Formats: sequence, C-alpha cells, structure tokens
Amino acid sequence: MAGKLNGYRILILETREEAQFARLLTEQGAEVMQCPMFIIQDAPDTVPIEAWIARFIETPCDDLVLTTGEGVRRLLKLARRMNLEPAFIGALGTTRKYARGPKPGRALREIGLEPQATTEKPTSEGIAEMLSLLDLHGHRVGLQLYPEKDHSTLIGAISGQGAEVDAVEPYVYDARAADANILAAVDEMAQADADAPGADAGCGGKEASHQAEPRGRSSTKCHGRLNASDAVAVRHASQGLLS
Repeated sequence: MAGKLNGYRILILETREEAQFARLLTEQGAEVMQCPMFIIQDAPDTVPIEAWIARFIETPCDDLVLTTGEGVRRLLKLARRMNLEPAFIGALGTTRKYARGPKPGRALREIGLEPQATTEKPTSEGIAEMLSLLDLHGHRVGLQLYPEKDHSTLIGAISGQGAEVDAVEPYVYDARAADANILAAVDEMAQADADAPGADAGCGGKEASHQAEPRGRSSTKCHGRLNASDAVAVRHASQGLLS
C-alpha cells in the first residue's frame, strides 16, 4: 500500500533511535539516507570512571539512577576491561535501581537485572519527581549521567533530599568523528537528492551547514519538497522517538 512519503528521499540527521525513525519513514514509503551528526565514544579519561566502578563494588550505593541504556552498557564494558564485570553486576544487584524511561531497563535485563522503578516521563524532571516520593536522607545515590547536558538541577534536587550524590559520565559525543558523513550528506542535499532533513532539522540542519561551509560547501543550495503538514508530521514523529 502506498505511503504518504512515497517518492521522497529523507535524510536523518540524528543517531539516537535512528533505526526506529528510519523504519517509521520507510513504512511511509520514503527512501532513507542516514547521517549521524555525532558518534558515541568511551570517555577519553577513564580514571574517574574506573574509580567510580571500584567504589561502587566496594560499597554499593543505596540507590542508583540510570539515565541511558548506553551508559549502562559502557559501564559494563569498562568493568569487563578491568576484569571486574561479575563483581560489578553483583553490586548492581544489591542496590535499588531507577531508570529514566525504558532503555536503561532493557540494558539491565541483558545481565539478568530489573529496575525497581521506571519513570513515566523519560526526562530529568521525571526522575526528580519520582525520587521526590522517596526518603533519600542519608543515602548515597549513584547517578549515571549523559553528555552535553547541564545536570545541576537534577543533582541539586537529589542533594536537597539529604542524599550524597556519586555521579559518573561514562561516554562522550564526538561530532568531529562524523564529519565525513555530514559532508557527504550536504553534497547530496546540494544536488537536490534529498527532499528534507529528518529528525531535528532545526538543529541538525544548522549543524550540518556549520560543518560544511568551512570546507567549501554551501547550504544555500539545499531545499526540500515536503509541504508544511508533511514537515510537521516528520518533526512530531522524530520528537516522539528521540525523547
């Protein structure tokens, strides 16, 4: 059956949930071009993360907030490299675990564990609201963070409940590593081979332009054929998948 996007070629400018978004567009008949705007890498300085893992094994936190499935897997990967994975998994099993949305729970289930609770709203505000219902006074709360976000409000909310926060950020986003993908995508868009940038076009499109113009590419040739209602539908679909 023909989809609403039959005949369109759409460029995806994100990496988070990219496969799901690509499938959604493909089901609507679009041809999808995928262009990660950044690549996820292990944190370059592993010393504080190794120290956090060792500290967690020696004295597990009373509570552990997991914000991303990627973070859970990166911590496990580093624990494996330290030859401490079984001990780390054992320590994880002794603490109360709270997940920001479904993804950390999926990562935990891969090692036979379950979160004690999952936020209804997969946001930092949702975590703060859930934790506000708990008595955290005197607790040591582990907090797995993700890059390029100011987490001070969440940390302050947990500290404000009388808890000691022990935070760890096990990975980084590397935009420069995706330069080749971005330049190729801009070239195709400039040749009118892509009908519209998908995902967060307002942010990703500008980032692609900023990456390309110093290298002699111009974004002024890029244009799309989607009408306003189509573009809104694509944006709403991407926001639902990427939140």
